[in-house]
Amino acid sequence: MKIALVGYGKMGHMVEKALKTRGHECVCSVDLFAEDASCITSDHVKMAEAVRNSGAEGIIEFSHPASAVQNIKALLPLRLPLVVGTTGWLDKISEVRQLVDLNKTSMLYASNFSIGVNLFYRIVSAASKMISEFDEYDAAVFEAHHSQKADSPSGTGIDIARLVMKNIPRKTELVTDSFTRRPEPHELHLASLRVGAVPGTHSVIFDSPADTIQLIHAARTREGFAIGAVRALEWLASTDPSGKIKSGIFTMDDVFDSLLKN
Repeated sequence: MKIALVGYGKMGHMVEKALKTRGHECVCSVDLFAEDASCITSDHVKMAEAVRNSGAEGIIEFSHPASAVQNIKALLPLRLPLVVGTTGWLDKISEVRQLVDLNKTSMLYASNFSIGVNLFYRIVSAASKMISEFDEYDAAVFEAHHSQKADSPSGTGIDIARLVMKNIPRKTELVTDSFTRRPEPHELHLASLRVGAVPGTHSVIFDSPADTIQLIHAARTREGFAIGAVRALEWLASTDPSGKIKSGIFTMDDVFDSLLKN
């Protein structure tokens, strides 16, 4: 597949390496600053033109939360399968969903494309459902990332917290700020740390007066995120079981549901 990369920083370079290992070709790389990008621009129209003129068959976007929505708006009219890895823009998801439907195209977004993290989501869901039957257990979520990460808490951390709340009904409110008081029993605390070069660590803590159960996913490198993004685009660009081209907005849940059925 011929793939365009929008966002050619550290993550973009890693995605390029990953797509080549899976037999694909990077035909266009767009960035605001990267000197080795094939197109250096801050103009979204020029960015979309560069992607169109490259002959790309699919797009992977890893840019910055401040740029993501404008990138998406410019890219959707190209009607190419679009995978978005940038986080911190989901407050605009309703607007983006309307644009996907208007352009009759397909888009897949995720806060984390790592295969391991997506397996971790399912493990957390199952564990939380069991824990919900035992009132003596409290729960909390913790995430740590490198000091260059633009958003806090991480999108992955928020996803994990929502899974815990979905499966432990007594947890009804998510708190991401530090506490200056005692937490209420219905509150779920999501704590964040930014330090050094940590690729990403996420943990869920279930604690009772008698013991502690802790689930941890620790990324060693970002390579897992890059490979997962390429695999997501492969899935998005493929036809559905009836032979039709996919249309609409998807997440890694759709990819995993499809893979685990086979």
